Amino acid sequence: MVPPYRPITLAQVNASVGYRRILTLVVSAVLLGLFVYLGNFVQVPYVAMGPGLTVNTLGTVQIEDGKSPDGTPKERTVPVVDIAGVPTDPVNGHLNLTTVSVTDGLSLFDAVSRWASRSYSLVPRESQYPPGKSNDDVRQQNAAQMSGSELTAQAAALRQLHRPTRLIIASVGSDGPANGVLRKDDEVRAVGGVPVATVEQMQQAVRSHQPGQRVDLDVVRAGTPLRLAVTLGKVEGTDRTGSATTTTYLGVTPAVVNADPAMKITMNVGNIGGPSAGLMLSLALVDMLTPGSLTGGKFIAGTGTITDEGTVGPIGGITHKMDGAREKGATVFLVPADNCREALTDVPRGLTLVKVDTLPGAIDALNSVAAGRPAPTCTR
Repeated sequence: MVPPYRPITLAQVNASVGYRRILTLVVSAVLLGLFVYLGNFVQVPYVAMGPGLTVNTLGTVQIEDGKSPDGTPKERTVPVVDIAGVPTDPVNGHLNLTTVSVTDGLSLFDAVSRWASRSYSLVPRESQYPPGKSNDDVRQQNAAQMSGSELTAQAAALRQLHRPTRLIIASVGSDGPANGVLRKDDEVRAVGGVPVATVEQMQQAVRSHQPGQRVDLDVVRAGTPLRLAVTLGKVEGTDRTGSATTTTYLGVTPAVVNADPAMKITMNVGNIGGPSAGLMLSLALVDMLTPGSLTGGKFIAGTGTITDEGTVGPIGGITHKMDGAREKGATVFLVPADNCREALTDVPRGLTLVKVDTLPGAIDALNSVAAGRPAPTCTR
């Protein structure tokens, strides 16, 4: 039996349409609220890298110096590089070290806005904060790298200027082959009969022997020459191709230090970590300890690690460092040779890139820039 036909009234149609509109608005509002919540409060597994601080190594910096009675930090102004006990030469211009800022804890909206600004790049968080390490662990590691950078910067500059240095044992590994034989502050003169004066020379001398071999080290301990024997160990690992490697191991951390008792060098870079300030700190020391001006009064910035033999190494975030330097007024930027290709991908207008691979090369390049002569440049 067919049920009787009942026409739908206009009121019923309007009610149905209104219900669907309300439902659509409610669902849209919920989805919008969810999107806003996720965008603002859910963190993404990335950090933003951008231009960071830039500090003139020929100038001063403010460092924290205790607390005021109300608990606020007190600051004082100190030279970035301070040399006491020997004559120094007046300096001018800028030799700025450069840094990269790293912003953590990004929300989705933060990440999108920084990416869209083109001043920042997004990288996986684990590249800056490795799994298993806290933020404090990373900060302590960066601070240790800066301390090591300051030490090698001094060594490179002093060796460049033929001032006295010593190769010492900075630390002895508690479970290494040298434990119980070598001591902190021992001065190393020779390894296996081969004279050594730098970290690189010592490492090369050790690695020229096989693990398990007994090797004599000539050291000076508290003024007394000694010949000590160490049975070398080994460290096993893999190279870039995945092939197994074996490295001869002594188990110490060597360092080249100032050997002039009259001269004291102090470095203060503020709240900056990492190893990439080495080149600029070395140049500041050279400028202060030699006649004339390395800068010629110009605003020069740069970056690069350095060894105690004066070799300049590559760093990360080169384009961000160049941006930060140009924003502060730099017109010349010292680029480690191995960073040239990346640096050329985004050169700020008005910034000249000068290629450097050694401390002597950097000094020669700066002398050319100051005199208006051509200097080595990054080329495609």
